[in-house]
Amino acid sequence: MRQTWRVRSQSRQKPKRHCQHQGFSLLEVLIAIVVLAIGLLGVASLQMNSMGFTHSAYLRSQATLQVQNMADRMRSNLEGVKAGHYNNVDTTFSSSANPSCFTASVGCTPQEMAAFDEFEWQTANQALLPQGSGSVSGEGEGSIFTITVSWSEMTDLQSLAKSGAASTTGSVQSQIRL
Repeated sequence: MRQTWRVRSQSRQKPKRHCQHQGFSLLEVLIAIVVLAIGLLGVASLQMNSMGFTHSAYLRSQATLQVQNMADRMRSNLEGVKAGHYNNVDTTFSSSANPSCFTASVGCTPQEMAAFDEFEWQTANQALLPQGSGSVSGEGEGSIFTITVSWSEMTDLQSLAKSGAASTTGSVQSQIRL
């Protein structure tokens, strides 16, 4: 007799266990969101600081250009420098009194040109810089003239809270010999 063996295929299945690490829990997701939010706040703070520094650099550049502007005006009116019309240009001036001396038939005297230069320069300082003003001091021809442009800068909130002041003063100063 012939024997046939029948092989039963038994699949050995592992018993199902519930894994404890099948996905992210709600707590892990919340922690990841908090860490991401803190990182984004740091990036926003860096962006705001860089914008403030950029604006401060812009104001300093404008002030430097204004110092050079007055130096060029003085170089172009050496007769006014010799006569002492640029010796004491101060920060107080009336923006309503435009000393325009330009007419078709008559030109400006060195004194009128110096007054016009001061008016134009101070008007530009006020237009380009917050609370901008300028001063020039010197002793006439052959001396060293000091040209200064000052303005007001807003401070950050931490400095504002500590000092109680709303702004700081920036200034650019240059000396020239004429």
